[in-house]
Amino acid sequence: MCGAHLGEDPLARGTALSRGTAKNWRFATHDAARVAALQQAAGIPAVLAQLLLGRGVEDPTAAQQFLEPKLTGLRDPELLPGVNQAAELLHKAIAEKRKIVVYGDYDADGMTATAILLRCLKLLGADASFYVPHRLDEGYGLNADALRTLAGQGVHTVVTVDCGVSAVAEAKLAKELGLQLIITDHHQFAAELPAAAAIVHPQLPGHDYPFAGLCGAAVAFKLAWALCQRASEAKKVSEPMRRFLLQGIGLAAIGAVADVVPLIDENRILVRHGLLALRNHGTAGVVALERIAGLSEKTELEGEDLAFALAPRLNAAGRLGRAELGIELLITDCPERAADLATFVNELNQQRQTLERSVLLAARKQIKANFKIDDPAFVLADHDWHPGVIGIVAGKLVEQYQRPVVLVALDKTGVRPGIGSGRSAPGCNLAQAFATCSELLVTHGGHAAAAGLRIEERRLAEFRLQFNLAVAEQLGENGACGELFVDAEAPLAALTHQMVTQLERMAPFGHGNLRPTLCTTDVRLASPPKRMGAEGRHLSLEIEQHGVKIRAVSFGNGDWEDQLLRVDGPLTIAYRPVLNTFRGWQKVELRLEDWRAADGPNGSTPANPG
Repeated sequence: MCGAHLGEDPLARGTALSRGTAKNWRFATHDAARVAALQQAAGIPAVLAQLLLGRGVEDPTAAQQFLEPKLTGLRDPELLPGVNQAAELLHKAIAEKRKIVVYGDYDADGMTATAILLRCLKLLGADASFYVPHRLDEGYGLNADALRTLAGQGVHTVVTVDCGVSAVAEAKLAKELGLQLIITDHHQFAAELPAAAAIVHPQLPGHDYPFAGLCGAAVAFKLAWALCQRASEAKKVSEPMRRFLLQGIGLAAIGAVADVVPLIDENRILVRHGLLALRNHGTAGVVALERIAGLSEKTELEGEDLAFALAPRLNAAGRLGRAELGIELLITDCPERAADLATFVNELNQQRQTLERSVLLAARKQIKANFKIDDPAFVLADHDWHPGVIGIVAGKLVEQYQRPVVLVALDKTGVRPGIGSGRSAPGCNLAQAFATCSELLVTHGGHAAAAGLRIEERRLAEFRLQFNLAVAEQLGENGACGELFVDAEAPLAALTHQMVTQLERMAPFGHGNLRPTLCTTDVRLASPPKRMGAEGRHLSLEIEQHGVKIRAVSFGNGDWEDQLLRVDGPLTIAYRPVLNTFRGWQKVELRLEDWRAADGPNGSTPANPG
């Protein structure tokens, strides 16, 4: 295996290349001397030394900690800002038999956070229940009506998870209603902090917690851990609490992967050990969810199993307005109830997939019929779109067209504002672009990469124009263009079982630690590519180089079939090597990410998949 050295681009070695997608390939640079030094000092293979250096891991001790993260590497919970105060208040509320409500969120991170803290409170004998707002009717976070309802039910303490840190007005109302409000969150706070009895947040002003990347479930886990220590009156907790904390680590791992936080530092530890905990200490709900997702027979769970099998099923419940069933699935101890809930959540996920495909097809038709392919951004709207899936579809369209996309689900009656969800492309801050159009919007909020809005239908055309102008100003003359980071170049002959096994030592993979992407030049199709999967959405092909043949699969890129069939010549491919296990046998396969083809003798060029 060899790296692409400084100034060397494998794509520049041959003739002009046609793009499989519009992404720019960015190649890691490697210093052979540094690779050799880390290899020797850390006692690791050269391939791992090269990849770790590309991820900024240079110290031998840090390299070993990265490859073998220890559970003892988790920081003591009392170091997390606000944990001590929150734990003391909850401990007192439990002792005084006060009513406690865990106020959660409807995504997978919020569900797992709710389950962790609620299971902890129940274990400690608390009079505790949960509340989760309805995605479509109430929206995200604390809301005044819910707080009034809870106060009317005699609730004493409301503890938020994965929300609340920007709820300044709601915190004031909670105090007026006599509610003790404890906030645990990881999102960006506003200029003013809410006046809560306690706030638990890794970036709380005035504190210096060394890792800001915890998800909501991880913050809830830290608070639960601190509560168990208080109940045990020692750092070492009782055996029932230890078993609970192991289950909590598994749930926190789902939340971390689902919320796409960087899998570094404490997140890496949580996910690495959470995968083991889910398999060996899973709750009844987790076991049922794994079974219906087809994961029960796997020897080991992987980060991708959480991202593509477990988290989407939980998220589907929230997207379709049944988040409370997802939470019940995670907290129940009854295997029969868990099986029923897992079946229902799985059906919701199938419904979500059907809705998603329908919206995606309609959105693509809108783009083809009504927009120019070089527009800075796309703003699409329809009365028949489900608000719960438009964010997913916007993300898929961004991946395809490499520009910001906003989808708006319009109200069929025309009475209420439409609900919009957007995803951004590199170089565009979506929340900032929305802010420049704020006079046309009912509400808006979010982050640079993902944001939401509400808009009256009559304002849509004007918003589309202003939003495109705002995006164009941010992107400049070059416009948006996605990037694909390539770790190294390798011939197919180097992709042995042993080499790919070494790459797997860098798991768990996810945001902040993507599965290594390699490239290989001068390969050819060993046989015609074929579509596979539902509606031919995926692609299967066999790649050959110097007599070595390897199967490759590209998910979501079935449209590449026609383009590749027109290629008459060598390809340069970018891919992620994996070990595919079937009936106890393992073989190396490629997950094709992108490709380039030299212009054919007739000058034909494969069309961009957009």
